[in-house]
Amino acid sequence: MKALRPVLIAAALLCAANLFAQTNNPVPAAKSGYGPGSALIPATRATPTNWMARHEGFVAQAKRGGVDILFMGDSITDNWRSKGLNVWNKTYAPLNAANFGIGGDRTQHVLWRIEHGELDGIKPKVTVLMIGTNNSNNDPADDIAKAIGMIIDDIHMKIPGTKILLLAVFPRNKPADKPSQLETIHQVNELIAKYDNGNTVRFLDIGPKFLGPDGKVPADIMPDFLHPNEKGYQIWADAMAPTLAEMMK
Repeated sequence: MKALRPVLIAAALLCAANLFAQTNNPVPAAKSGYGPGSALIPATRATPTNWMARHEGFVAQAKRGGVDILFMGDSITDNWRSKGLNVWNKTYAPLNAANFGIGGDRTQHVLWRIEHGELDGIKPKVTVLMIGTNNSNNDPADDIAKAIGMIIDDIHMKIPGTKILLLAVFPRNKPADKPSQLETIHQVNELIAKYDNGNTVRFLDIGPKFLGPDGKVPADIMPDFLHPNEKGYQIWADAMAPTLAEMMK
């Protein structure tokens, strides 16, 4: 993946440049963080307005060190601070865990955050990574999977000693979700499962734990059919516990 990275970024930038040349879009995709190929291009967020402040807070937290488990991702990870707080406090807080999730983030935003200091000075034994659901509505599965591979490379470049617990993108079935988007998530999970090397990267798909008999996410686990409630976070913690404990040794 590291050897392919310059090629992937160059191809994505060319795609974004061609799109910009053909439209009246005032912001190139490479800067906006959206558009064809953008999953692979590190980018900041225009909104929410506190995104950069949160990033800077994570940078400061990393410099203080003292983190043994790091969670990185989007709102599903971010919500350990709210909907999953009780589960977090009893399960992960005693293990010196830190949460670097930001709601709304896509692969390109996590890439940018890592490359701008969020892992500097931090040495977690395990990094729990789940990202990609926000890309699934407009990026192809192959790009999303390649971007996740780039994130894995960046984490190991910054923290050579950390092990990565790579989670499959969780199932979702919001009313607005199109079948094509759900299929993209399925394809992403199939692709990123191949990053599991049995040692420094482990892939874990706990999605079936969230599904009801009809194969869909029930409202009593994810009320909006995307974000877990406290019950959902307990399911997450329980399903992840054996693999996480093994990786922490």
